[in-house]
Amino acid sequence: MRIGDLATKAQVSVRALRYYEEQGLLASTRSDSGQRHYGDKAVNRVQLIQQLYAAGLSSKTIAELLPCVDAGVSTPESRERLLAERDRINTQIADLILTRDRLNEIIDVTSRPNPQCDYV
Repeated sequence: MRIGDLATKAQVSVRALRYYEEQGLLASTRSDSGQRHYGDKAVNRVQLIQQLYAAGLSSKTIAELLPCVDAGVSTPESRERLLAERDRINTQIADLILTRDRLNEIIDVTSRPNPQCDYV
């Protein structure tokens, strides 16, 4: 599929796809006229890259881990890296839960009628 088709299917910008290629995260072939073409698995690859970015991984880290993902095996180093990233994400989740709970408390307290706080 062409770059615009992949961008639409993966719900990312064409610019993002070009960046992923520059970073070595995504590969394409070129037609005789120089247009990029991607295989059917490219949509899943882009979605994985997006998830890893959203989880806070850098492009360098993603590039280091993708060969293990592609091969379906990990080295002791890559496994350690994956475990460390998972632990970091778990810590972020716990922190976000605490923040959400704190916000809920604030919402509850500030939802009570208070005649001194009339700023509608």
